[in-house]
Amino acid sequence: MTDKSDYGTEQAWAIMTPVKGRIRAAMVLGAVSGLAVLATMICLALVVLALRDHPGEWPWGWMLGALAGAVASYMARLGAFNQSHYAAFRLERILRSNLAERLAEVPLGYVQAQGAGALTKVIHDDVKALHVFVADCTPLYARAYVTPLVTLALLLWLDWRLALAVLVVLGCGIVVMRGAQARRKEMAQLYNDARERVSAAIVEFVQAMPVVRTFDTGNASFGRYQQALDAYRQVLERWYRDSGNSVRLTWAILSPLPTLAVVLWLGAVLIWRDDLDPVRWLAVLLLCTGMAESVMPMMMLRHMIDKVRLSIGRIQNVLAAPLLPAPAPGDEQVPQDASVAFQNVGFRYAPDEPEVLTDVSFIAAPGTVTALVGPSGAGKSTVARLIPRFWDVTAGRILIGGVDIRTIGAEALMRQIAFVFQENFLFADSIAANIRLGSPDASDEQVIAAARAAQAHDFIMALPQGYDTPAGERGASLSGGQRQRITIARAILQNRPILVLDEATAFADPENEAALIRAIGALARGKTVIMVTHRLQSVVHADQILVFDHGNLIELGTHTALLAQGGRYARLWASHEAAQRWTLGGQEATA
Repeated sequence: MTDKSDYGTEQAWAIMTPVKGRIRAAMVLGAVSGLAVLATMICLALVVLALRDHPGEWPWGWMLGALAGAVASYMARLGAFNQSHYAAFRLERILRSNLAERLAEVPLGYVQAQGAGALTKVIHDDVKALHVFVADCTPLYARAYVTPLVTLALLLWLDWRLALAVLVVLGCGIVVMRGAQARRKEMAQLYNDARERVSAAIVEFVQAMPVVRTFDTGNASFGRYQQALDAYRQVLERWYRDSGNSVRLTWAILSPLPTLAVVLWLGAVLIWRDDLDPVRWLAVLLLCTGMAESVMPMMMLRHMIDKVRLSIGRIQNVLAAPLLPAPAPGDEQVPQDASVAFQNVGFRYAPDEPEVLTDVSFIAAPGTVTALVGPSGAGKSTVARLIPRFWDVTAGRILIGGVDIRTIGAEALMRQIAFVFQENFLFADSIAANIRLGSPDASDEQVIAAARAAQAHDFIMALPQGYDTPAGERGASLSGGQRQRITIARAILQNRPILVLDEATAFADPENEAALIRAIGALARGKTVIMVTHRLQSVVHADQILVFDHGNLIELGTHTALLAQGGRYARLWASHEAAQRWTLGGQEATA
């Protein structure tokens, strides 16, 4: 996913608009906290002045003022962080909801192009980084700028010579620090890239653990992880080597000690020359430490802003992801029946990529079965996934019930189509809740009836809690065939007029395949079925068979007619029959 490292400050702050009221309150309270500290210092200086001028009297007023300033500073700081944390939690919820809603509306092609890892990082890590910034940094933001400016004004009022000395020390520290940060932007980008590669390598290593242990015992996959770690370490060492001395010198100069030393020495000289009031000197000593300590937070805040700006850029990229064009309200069309028609359809995943489909035309009449066959990569699954408009065609059009799918509202289109794909997915919820997905108002009786039709009721009842049994993460507690039958039960419950099957029985064992075929038979009854499969024995009785090769529809007809043509389908069928006769010993079995 593309980073926007040059994201403007105004755009960066714009993403916080929903909580800008609380953020402003946090910044105001942060500034008040800093000013209260300065007021406390002034009161302490006035306490010393009162004790000098009136040794026998306690300056209760100024002492109470100092106490009030300290309490006010603490309360304002506490209030600032309360406001910022409330803002951060609310912003986190808003952004994650908005990101989820956006991803539910963008073309599936965008999601696949970005990848699950990159989008997970945006929704989790980048939003979390913004949460940390809003919660912990915004109260300090105003304080980091207000406190030095007010302190400088007070120092100039107390004694311009000591104020100038403080500025000279701080100026030297800032000059040294700017030298240390000369390549900060470049190194920050390298650092973030290296860190992301480490995260991706960790995810790959963990997810591929069964394959890793089976084939290379971790040598190749762990090697990639180790390479990512080494590259990350090299970036850190380079950054440390290039700027380490400058950073250490900057910390030394901008610490309170050099400023105190200069003010002590210069103030002592001026007092010895009888050119400075000792109380003013004490006030400058109290204030200049706060001046020095406030500069480093300013620089650290700048680093935090630069860092969070990268996260904001990625968040904004997802929020600005292109949506599929939707018909205007009132212009939505309603399908007249459950027919599906492709008219001269062409498709490519990106403008600079080759065509995946070229000039594809066919009609699937209501209540018929249309099978899509052909070698891997021929475009069969792409045809199936264009029907629910996971992508928009780049040429031609697709009609459902005589209506262009681009003129059908998203919800209305989804009410027309049920899916059973090879990659089934179950949520970490109960079996019943997974079947109800898309039909939340279905009764228990309807859920059970759908499960019976999907050949799933018996194994569900054998589970420890029956229909209330948790499916586990991604349905991990169930076998592949069981997950597929749950998916079919979900589609049966939805009872939509068009059914799209994409390799629905690809990985099933013979026993599960028989159950799945019976379940699909119940699901497909009376519906328009578009079926993608490599198992040619399942398409023999289809109303029409479409044969694809390299994105082209090269043959169309019934099983008998296509065999008689002696073309590509006939060769596929011959290969299929040869595969059925194959045995482990390498000899063909007798028919």
